[in-house]
Amino acid sequence: MSNHSIFRRNFLKGITLGSAALIANSALGQNNTNNSTFKYPKHFYDTVPALGIHQAGIITPEPKEATFITFKLLIKSKDELQALLQSISIRIQYLTAPQSISVDTDVQLPPKESGLLGGDLLPDQLTITLSVGASLFDDRFDLAQLKPNHLIEMTSFPNDHLDPNWCGGDISLQFCANSKEIIIYALRDIMKHHYQQMSPIWKIDGFLPARDIESGSTAINLFGFKDGTGNAPNTDAKLMDDMVWVTEKNKEPEWCLGGSYQALRLIRFNLEFWDRTPLEDQENDFGRMKRTGAPIGLAHEMDDPHFDKDPHGDRVLFDSHMRRAEPRVPHRYSAPLRRRSYSYSLGLTNSGLLDMGLVFVSYQNDLKKGFINTQRRLNGEPLERYIKPFGGGYFFALPGMKNSENYLGQTLLNT
Repeated sequence: MSNHSIFRRNFLKGITLGSAALIANSALGQNNTNNSTFKYPKHFYDTVPALGIHQAGIITPEPKEATFITFKLLIKSKDELQALLQSISIRIQYLTAPQSISVDTDVQLPPKESGLLGGDLLPDQLTITLSVGASLFDDRFDLAQLKPNHLIEMTSFPNDHLDPNWCGGDISLQFCANSKEIIIYALRDIMKHHYQQMSPIWKIDGFLPARDIESGSTAINLFGFKDGTGNAPNTDAKLMDDMVWVTEKNKEPEWCLGGSYQALRLIRFNLEFWDRTPLEDQENDFGRMKRTGAPIGLAHEMDDPHFDKDPHGDRVLFDSHMRRAEPRVPHRYSAPLRRRSYSYSLGLTNSGLLDMGLVFVSYQNDLKKGFINTQRRLNGEPLERYIKPFGGGYFFALPGMKNSENYLGQTLLNT
């Protein structure tokens, strides 16, 4: 029997919480079609499969809530890294499927789980996405020769003011769901089971407008503009292979196939200044109408901006965010990435200003052609007067788990 099989067998016997309830279709009723049979509102039973060629949470639909957290690993060997990734992978499979939570029987021991969700674990579209940073490929685990070709530590662009306390990490975890409590429950679960193997560095919570998510419309950011209008459709498999997923054509190490580069940028907005800015300037800075999201001079959000018919930038300024981010030269999606961004609110800065902004997230199969080149085009844009990036990092989202016997990072560690 392999070490992984022994690990999994012991794990499921009860080394960690909830082992008796690791089931994809529980008695909680997610297969029922009559809403009246559900104990809770039906959406709480919605699941996003954790198994597949790719990890969930990359091109799967964006729910309302998100948390991003990075960790420094406290382990020192490749065997310990394998055990950690196996354990996290099993927790992900458990947490993202409906479960009946077992009752504690020994009051002399700490409870097996937090109790935040009562007696039922309902995923509410929970996804947990695991990515690794460039620092993972140092001399601790003998993986230097396997580092993805474009994976580097994030460095500053001209308008950045990066705070080391908000940057980097050996691994990043992205939690997305439609309710905040399931994210908190899942985060506490993973941290409880792995506190000896990894230590958190930074964490930030994100949100999208409930109104926009429930209506299926483009989310509006804290500047009041639609954010992500030009995102590539996740329903186009060829386009996702061309832009998001690492394939043979990217000439990455073989273990990377099915993975994706993750760019995280924490961007503080100067909302007090923005709210005193004339509407004309706001719209010119974005290149879009604020109310409709349409390119300036057009009527509808999804209208083609026809930059070829505006060669001098008289309608949509050359310096506008949309024209710099994706100039459509020579083709659509000249920024080969897919966004998955969230707004954040942290309270107040030391100066008494609103500490709010954007957790910019993008996935791409080439970090340089995707995020880095796009950001270079944006350097010096007028919108920089209102934003200040202060943290984040570059990571590589591991290929998915094809079945329940696999674990995230298996292709890396078995190479």
